[in-house]
Amino acid sequence: MYLFAASTSGSPLHPVDVAVVAVYLLAMLAVGVWVGRGQRTTKDYFLGDRSLPWWAVLLSIVATETSTVTFLSIPGGAYAAGGDLRFLQITFGYIVGRALVVLVLLPLYFRGEPFTAYEVLQRRFGKFSRRATSALFLVTRNLSDALRLYLSALVLQAAMGLDLASSIVIMGVVTLVYTYIGGVRSVVWNDCVQFAIYILGACLALQQIIASLPGGWEGFRQFGQEHHKFRLLDFDFTMLKPTMTFWAGLIGGAFLTGATHGTDQLTVQRLLTARSQTSAAVALIASGAVVCLQFALFLIIGIGLAAFFASHPAGAAEIESNDQAFAYYIVHYLRPGVVGLTLAAVFSAAMSTLSGSLNSSATALVKDFIIPLRRRPLSETAEFRISKIATGLFGVIQIGIALASHLRNADRSIVESVLTIAAFTSGPMLGLYLLAVLTPRVRERAALAAFAAGLLLLAYMEFSTWPRWPIETLRWPLAAPIYWPWYAAIGSVFTLLVGCLLSFTPLNGSRMEADAT
Repeated sequence: MYLFAASTSGSPLHPVDVAVVAVYLLAMLAVGVWVGRGQRTTKDYFLGDRSLPWWAVLLSIVATETSTVTFLSIPGGAYAAGGDLRFLQITFGYIVGRALVVLVLLPLYFRGEPFTAYEVLQRRFGKFSRRATSALFLVTRNLSDALRLYLSALVLQAAMGLDLASSIVIMGVVTLVYTYIGGVRSVVWNDCVQFAIYILGACLALQQIIASLPGGWEGFRQFGQEHHKFRLLDFDFTMLKPTMTFWAGLIGGAFLTGATHGTDQLTVQRLLTARSQTSAAVALIASGAVVCLQFALFLIIGIGLAAFFASHPAGAAEIESNDQAFAYYIVHYLRPGVVGLTLAAVFSAAMSTLSGSLNSSATALVKDFIIPLRRRPLSETAEFRISKIATGLFGVIQIGIALASHLRNADRSIVESVLTIAAFTSGPMLGLYLLAVLTPRVRERAALAAFAAGLLLLAYMEFSTWPRWPIETLRWPLAAPIYWPWYAAIGSVFTLLVGCLLSFTPLNGSRMEADAT
């Protein structure tokens, strides 16, 4: 995940590229200030007055789930020896999962006027469920996104020759300022601009890669066929195969996107900004198709990089890992101006995720904790002021954690472990929501116990050195690591099953007891 570990700092940027990056950062601030003017209520600050068009919500969803790691790592997968288009299979599950969210979960969010995804759990189970899941979201989201800020700052450091601490502060402060001023409107409209920038940057990079190949597109096609780079479908069914298969993509991807787009405040808040449930549904389903096309673009770039570096062995020797291939090409081979635009695209992918994180975290803190726990209601003006303070608070927290990671010289294993923890909480969270929707018998205590059991199972599977399935009579070799797309499916199904079993035990409590809460 240290995408710029290669010594790119030895190639200082052209002044034109520095100017392009600087203009981009200033433009993001300007857009944030412009769209945020005149806001006075938390409904406007957190939900854009529920008036944003479906296409803006669509682009915001796509931009938010596209991080710097996505922008640089997916090309690295196709660039690698043996790499091909099979990673695209996970987008099949993304589309199916989004459709299921529209059918099962989206109607819940448009009953009444909730601000957060976790208000739904309070209506079904009770206040403790809402606060527990919201608190988990706040901890995992801010810890993981602070580390994403740290990883993204490595790009700025290597590309522009800044020290890492300054890189963290620059990216963090710019994102914080426009999010603080403009609220969710600034986040969504900046996401739209950032989506356009990183897609344009990727397309220009691909065009130059292809143009530099002997034979152009024909040379690209021949290289891909000779090295089997265009393989797309793999119907092998196993959780252990360390490559993407059709079933891992379809099933694992469906559960994963059901969790991230159906229960995570980061995405649910985007849906709540839409003008209607229909607009939100269109935006969510269409975003799956856009992500599929976007991933195809990134993978084709990876194949182009493989073809390019096959004829440039000196450059290939400088690349220490597959994830660094696109980053190395950007800094060393792109034309002046295009380098700056492509780097702006990298920063766009990072800042769209970070800005959404700050706004959604502030929403959860204010609406799930501060307002419900107060004995006296706040005035609209006071609530709006606290909302902006909360946004600033989370910005400072994320910048602080990123700086602490730099000062402690956090290594790859620590960073990846924390990001993994944030990722596999999504499966049990989806299981909890499925319990809320599908099982009227299950009460709060049983549901939360099942949720905890799901988290413990995935933690055991990820971090335990003991055999994961010690029953030797099972010939399925699950003592080996399970491929990552299956985690959300395992966590959600296990949580659902445990909750159903616990509904027949005293832990579930009586119906009268549940109604009293």
